[in-house]
Amino acid sequence: MERFEYKVVVYDTTGFFGGKVEIDPLENELNLMGDDGWELVSCTSANQSYGSSRSLVCIFKRKIEE
Repeated sequence: MERFEYKVVVYDTTGFFGGKVEIDPLENELNLMGDDGWELVSCTSANQSYGSSRSLVCIFKRKIEE
């Protein structure tokens, strides 16, 4: 049976009131995680108020080699 390990990473948004996602740095970080064998399985916004995002919560998994 395949086994997996999981990792939760929180990426903060920018801007005075939050809500701005810097695409290039996020994309670079996601690529680094992928290079280490992590697969992004979920990413959701942690809302602050009135629809603005305070952060992104991303969940990764990778197969445990036995």
